[in-house]
Amino acid sequence: MVSRVIPVDPFDLVIFGGTGDLARRKILPGLYRRMAAGQMPAEARIIGAARTDLDRAGYQAMVREAIEEFGDPKHAGDAAGVSDFLERLDYVAVDATGDDGWKELKGKMRDGMIRAFYFSVGPSLFGDLAERLKAHKIAGDESRIVVEKPFGHDLASAKALNASLARYFDETQIYRIDHYLGKETVQNLMAVRFGNMLFEPLWNSQYVDHIQITVAETVGVAGRGSYYDKSGAMRDMVQNHLMQLLCLIAMEPPAKFDPDAVRDEKLKVIRALDPVDHHEIVRGQYDAGADGPSYREDVEDPKSRTESYVAMKLGLSNWRWAGTPFYLRTGKRLKTRASEIAVVFKDAPHSIFGPDAGRHRNILTIRLQPNEGMELGVTIKEPGPGGMRLMDVPLDMSFADALGDEAEEVPDAYERLIMDVIRGNQTLFMRGDEVEAAWAWTDPIIEGWIDRHDVPKPYDPGSSGPDDAMLLVHRDGRKWRDIRA
Repeated sequence: MVSRVIPVDPFDLVIFGGTGDLARRKILPGLYRRMAAGQMPAEARIIGAARTDLDRAGYQAMVREAIEEFGDPKHAGDAAGVSDFLERLDYVAVDATGDDGWKELKGKMRDGMIRAFYFSVGPSLFGDLAERLKAHKIAGDESRIVVEKPFGHDLASAKALNASLARYFDETQIYRIDHYLGKETVQNLMAVRFGNMLFEPLWNSQYVDHIQITVAETVGVAGRGSYYDKSGAMRDMVQNHLMQLLCLIAMEPPAKFDPDAVRDEKLKVIRALDPVDHHEIVRGQYDAGADGPSYREDVEDPKSRTESYVAMKLGLSNWRWAGTPFYLRTGKRLKTRASEIAVVFKDAPHSIFGPDAGRHRNILTIRLQPNEGMELGVTIKEPGPGGMRLMDVPLDMSFADALGDEAEEVPDAYERLIMDVIRGNQTLFMRGDEVEAAWAWTDPIIEGWIDRHDVPKPYDPGSSGPDDAMLLVHRDGRKWRDIRA
């Protein structure tokens, strides 16, 4: 199997917040990998923009260090390649809320190039940057802007944020990035669903018993407690990442693989979500453990009621999924780092093998991290004499095993999404109405917690979450899948 790398057209990419943590960890090392893979044309140029007082040489030195620290060792050791990438870099000190630096930035723009502007800054600066890009005639009608989450804190702030961007840019120019949608396995989910006759006829409430979506992390919130305590797992993970995974699992087939066709179907899923009763949600906070402090110690607030864990049962009111529950959970300081989607199919309507054969189910598991791949559980006869004994075995495809060395060349999520920005492909980016619909569903849940003065349930670090979350599934006669890497 040989993967194809299709170069993009020449571009000028400006990274606002070009000296920040995200730029150093993800954006710049990812762009270097795209150059090393042959996807970035020689004419492409990247311009860092921030308040930091640096010259071009100083910025190049900073990026070299970032590639050495956060880049792929296979590529970071290529001194000639790194030097080639650094030659494509420039830098300008810019004041996002003032006039300093904008004339210099305009002078670095080249005619005839795709112009893209990555807002790797806090949302409070989005409107200021958009206004100045237009006021100084740096961005035109064909330019693209990339904005990072969070896309608001609730519905009102999301609407205000969308309105501030819409004053200066058309919706077709705005790319709201969610790196989960750039993962190879997430896109393979669409290929499995819509490219194989095997699954799509079974992808409905007639054959699917339930679906579980799990995003588990082993890390706590130390170091980012001040941000996280104002957000929590519901805003930080459920409203965006898990919501996007739910949409891809539950959406109807779009008429074509087109940005608006795909996003129209995702929007229908969000609007079909039933309101969630508070009995169908469990919130948790991790306690102190042998390997670290409690959540409240991490955020330095002994009375914090912000959740580091959420589990919930959702329903969709549409023909495809009526009656099929979706169980979502995400949390910090859990037993292992793992993200997966499990489609659990119903039992056979009648077992011809008798009660001794036991209960067996087909489960399609899509692993998003750390070992990306897919697994389909099938039931077979247990080898050996002594009657018809059944057992479940996996048909397993991990990218590392199936693709071999090519698995190392699969682009990181940020790499793929930035290249899609340059191509002008919005399929894997959220639309404004989609963001607002997600907040419209989320807000009543959070408001209910506040009104009832709910306190999150404590759970042990290294566990699977609060005991109440186990009961959420058990009372339906089901059980959570084990959280495993």
